[in-house]
Amino acid sequence: MIGVKKLQDFSKAMIGPVLYLPAIGLLIALFSMTTNRLWVDESSGLYLMGKFVSSMLWALMNHLGFLFCLGLASGLAKTRKAEAAFVAAMTWLMYLAANNSWLTLTHRLATGATNAQLYGSGQTFIFGFQVIDMGVFLGIILGCAVAFVHNRVVGIEFRGALSIYGNSKLVLIVMLPLVGMFAIATVYLWPVVELGISALTGFMKSFGAIGVFLYGFLNRFLIPTGLHHLIWSPFVFTSIGGQLLIDGQTVIGAKPIFLAEIARHPVDALSDSARFLTYGMVKIFGTAGMALAFYRTAKPENKQRLKVTLIPLIVTSVLVGITEPFEFLFIFTAPLLWLIYSLLDGFFQMLAWLLHVRVCATNGLIDFVVYNLPAGVSATRWPVFVALGLLETATMYLVGTFCITRLRLLTRAAKPQPKMSIRNRLIASIRIKARW
Repeated sequence: MIGVKKLQDFSKAMIGPVLYLPAIGLLIALFSMTTNRLWVDESSGLYLMGKFVSSMLWALMNHLGFLFCLGLASGLAKTRKAEAAFVAAMTWLMYLAANNSWLTLTHRLATGATNAQLYGSGQTFIFGFQVIDMGVFLGIILGCAVAFVHNRVVGIEFRGALSIYGNSKLVLIVMLPLVGMFAIATVYLWPVVELGISALTGFMKSFGAIGVFLYGFLNRFLIPTGLHHLIWSPFVFTSIGGQLLIDGQTVIGAKPIFLAEIARHPVDALSDSARFLTYGMVKIFGTAGMALAFYRTAKPENKQRLKVTLIPLIVTSVLVGITEPFEFLFIFTAPLLWLIYSLLDGFFQMLAWLLHVRVCATNGLIDFVVYNLPAGVSATRWPVFVALGLLETATMYLVGTFCITRLRLLTRAAKPQPKMSIRNRLIASIRIKARW
């Protein structure tokens, strides 16, 4: 019971930053329409405004790890929550500086001036520091570590000249060596994990339907760790995903090959490398099915509140393919459901390949329409993709409902508490059952 209580506290803290994501994601979806060159001229004021606002919103979406670090530290702290969040921010900066410094001192910095150039290297730029790419997992670890130390030493006070080093300042002092050791450890340990992922890419390329299934499953399942970038990026942008000579030019990577092929007229056939471009199916169709399962299993008195939460999340996922706001509602509160969800994603991507679907569906519905409809039905078989997507929606709904009601992975609150905050009411809607 103690372990379950801690897990519930963790889930409650996770919801804090997650609650901001629906608004962020929905606004990104809306403003992405104003920056679509097919509909809006690049020189228009509407286009410029869309670009300007989108840049502000993407700054938040691209730094989810930082948000989770602060949110978890504050949410898990028992007292002085604001001070815990402030120490978490300083801890985040210390880690970035320490990790970058050790990479530099040991000559391990990957070559690249932007995140796009660093894709597949296992490193990324965060706040201007080039560091090991751990995704939101980094923020989760640091946030929990700060809260752990904070709850144990924040009440310690010193007397006399040392009084200024007590309380939250002592938390920062304790975190200093811990962060330094952790920053060094990740330089050596995280690449080992990455090597294992890289080895899997060779398997996925060579083993047909099983490889496609594994590709789809891991690309979804590894999202919390940030390691999913090591799954999709080599296939999408390097020779692992394919290499073709098109109109006298060597084109490398699944997506560049697809774009080069649809640029030719007429488009007679598309390369088999497109099998690595269907991971947007779950974004357009799968999330909607799982959201319906959440709504279906909700208690009647909670359905209206849950509907208001879920609709913007699913609109964001369907239109532009941003799934994190929805998925982070249950990744950590119901990890078994996340596993099943990821397995289903891989299964339907495998079905798409077996049915000779050759579409580019890496993001949301807007991109899907722009890329595939002009290429025609015969080359892409996009109606088959849509049919599979609808089947995925139904499957996610049925499986999700079964898991929630029969396996009791998620449970509704027994009774709504009249004085509960919005955050706690949402937590009550998705809290994990004290029984596995």
